[in-house]
Amino acid sequence: MKVERINYTGRLKLHFKFNEEQEEIKVAARDFFEKEFTPELSIELDRKEEFPLELYKKSAKLGFTGMRLPEEYEGQGYGLVEDCIVVEEMCRVAPGLGAAVSLGNLMIPDLLLKHGTPEQKERIIPPLAKGDAIAAAAFTEPEHGSDITRMDTTAAKKGNEWIINGSKEFITNAPIADFLVILCQTDLNVSPPHRGQSLFLTEKGMPGLETTKLLGKMGIKPCITGSLALSDLRVPESNLAGELNKGFYYALELFNGTRITVAAQAVGMAQGAFEKAFRYAKSRKQFGAPIIKFQAISFTLAEMAIKIEAARLLTFKAAWLYDAGKASPMATAMAKAYAGRVAMEVTDSAIQIFGGYGYLADYHLERFHRCAKITEIYEGTTEMQKLTILNHLLRQM
Repeated sequence: MKVERINYTGRLKLHFKFNEEQEEIKVAARDFFEKEFTPELSIELDRKEEFPLELYKKSAKLGFTGMRLPEEYEGQGYGLVEDCIVVEEMCRVAPGLGAAVSLGNLMIPDLLLKHGTPEQKERIIPPLAKGDAIAAAAFTEPEHGSDITRMDTTAAKKGNEWIINGSKEFITNAPIADFLVILCQTDLNVSPPHRGQSLFLTEKGMPGLETTKLLGKMGIKPCITGSLALSDLRVPESNLAGELNKGFYYALELFNGTRITVAAQAVGMAQGAFEKAFRYAKSRKQFGAPIIKFQAISFTLAEMAIKIEAARLLTFKAAWLYDAGKASPMATAMAKAYAGRVAMEVTDSAIQIFGGYGYLADYHLERFHRCAKITEIYEGTTEMQKLTILNHLLRQM
């Protein structure tokens, strides 16, 4: 997204537009996902609660899951703006499949690019960028939820190893991940506790690492979620990610990016539902006329369009700031909180426009609505985003 400040006849003008290359990315992504993310597959994998592995691999081979990763590590060398362009298109077509594919290499590449050792980067990032591996980030715990300032999961040093014990809950990709990063308490005596947290890299099959798939989720069912049980999990000292006792700060840094991606998911879900409702309103006739001719419907569609555009602008502003090296927790929180709410409101309005048909799985809108709800919850609830916004306002005003 290109934002220019131009002085013209004494006035400041802002130009919000994608450049030519970004427009090409958008078109390529839309064409691919409309072809591959079929309605039939969306319904099937939603019913089975099954990860779309082949779609993930195919998307990765075309570069759609590695937009923000450097070319030296098999990525595309773009930024978060381009990543959000692709994520919006994924979720516009199929919210469950889009969420699953977009979160396949969650957090670990971004963490290692900033804080990993050369060996960690070379070993882990390329297979994630190419779709040959799946990542998970284990922060949330059963007793603490969104509060990651305190961890019951501990890591104790013994010789040249760390021994991890504890549990994690609601972890995206946990049962299918090849690489996992786990937030642990490494200093039990420091106050406040978050000053003594560290991140450790682990891998599938390590003794002491057990995962359980969580079934029966409301939405994004192809995006696999699970629990972790950590019992005397031994990891070598070389698996420490970044500096000791800096894990909490790294986590906040990561959320500044991933929450923008979730906002892009929400915008895509809202846009997809809006397009379905708009087409339906033009073709569905009642009382001798298309229902779009009725003010109740036409005004609802106009309001939906306004909300989506506002959410999109907040999202891409946050992404642009991130890419410019000026990541703003407040902008990120605003984008995620508002886009998530818009996704819920727009998908709900779309169902209402469809009437009884909107309640049926074959018309897809009920799935859009179910999937939209998670954007208000994961990567930090809407309430947590509001706290972030308030804290920044208190410092500014």
